[in-house]
Amino acid sequence: MIKRDETLGKLRKFADKRLVKVVTGIRRCGKSTALAMFREELKGKVPNANFVVLDFERAENRGIRTAEALYQRVAGALADGRGNYVFLDEIQHVEKFEEAVDALYARGDCDLYVTGSNSRLLSSEIATLLSGRHVEIHMQPLSFAEFLSARRNKAADVAGAWRDYVRFGSFPYATEFIPDAEAVDIYLEGLYNTIVMKDVVQRRKISDPALLDRIVRYLFDNIGNVTTVKAVCDALSAGGRKVAPQTVDHYVEGLREAFIVRRADRYDLRGRELLKTGAKYYASDMGLRRHVLGGAVRDYGRILENLVYLELLRRGREVHVGTSQGGGEIDFVAVMPGGLEYWQVAATVRDAATLARELRPLRERRDNYPKWLVTLDDDPPIDHDGIRQIPAFDFFLGNGRK
Repeated sequence: MIKRDETLGKLRKFADKRLVKVVTGIRRCGKSTALAMFREELKGKVPNANFVVLDFERAENRGIRTAEALYQRVAGALADGRGNYVFLDEIQHVEKFEEAVDALYARGDCDLYVTGSNSRLLSSEIATLLSGRHVEIHMQPLSFAEFLSARRNKAADVAGAWRDYVRFGSFPYATEFIPDAEAVDIYLEGLYNTIVMKDVVQRRKISDPALLDRIVRYLFDNIGNVTTVKAVCDALSAGGRKVAPQTVDHYVEGLREAFIVRRADRYDLRGRELLKTGAKYYASDMGLRRHVLGGAVRDYGRILENLVYLELLRRGREVHVGTSQGGGEIDFVAVMPGGLEYWQVAATVRDAATLARELRPLRERRDNYPKWLVTLDDDPPIDHDGIRQIPAFDFFLGNGRK
């Protein structure tokens, strides 16, 4: 098993706190494995603990599909006078599960951990009943640092691991098949079909899976481009398929809920507020994107931008696309408790004109917030009058910064 230190650290921080720990993330990103590792740690520290573990995708738990059945099953397994730790995996399969979680929380005799592959766990269900009484721990597939750690067991160098990361993606189990491209593609095909059918089609009651697939392809093909519902409708219409904007919006929201795509809203740099129109969409995994689109990996600049976006999210930033009235754009404005960070991303800036173009929007920001330029150029870090240019490997591996 690949150790997920970032997630384990968050679980340790909130263990035994009077909060429901809600672990969310795309299917097969490693949620269950991380919690299994965490349980092993707890067993070493709390030898007399009582563990109640229910995975609602296992056949033996298919009879538990209501809040009442869930509550009774867990309540009957709790022990008196012992620390109770309750783990409820892929809980979105239980109707009105939030009522059972709320009732278990109210008992006060168990530490609750809940996982799910749908963002509505927080946006509507759990958040409504447990406002202020839960904490979200969001997981993604492997970071490049985690991927490299796994690949080093197979004698992979950093550059070679990067090529594999971009080509095959970051789902933990996919690393078992590298470098067998055919085996990875078979695995990704099954994973994609499972995510689309179980986490989007069934949950959203989508009647046209073929249309959903076309929308996925459009969003994957346009990572890093400002996208609107109208743009998607126009592209589908040009391909001979007329679709109502409401249908496209419904399907895109389903993809977001299942974490297949992530949306970065536009941020007005002057007014410092989010804009209501247009956004950029990014793929949750580069291997999944390559598999869906087919063909060789070529658009390295946009892939790097996508991966930087995901990494900033992984590090706890709220990430937007910076825009100004003059038409200038900063790839990412990262919001943190202490202020902002500005991030520009480019495949290469060795051409002087390209470097000047990438630096210009950062130089136009007259505040003192940190400004970064990430590139694939294998050059030492450079300081451009306070704008820090760093190689992508340094960024993803955390070299030279906190």
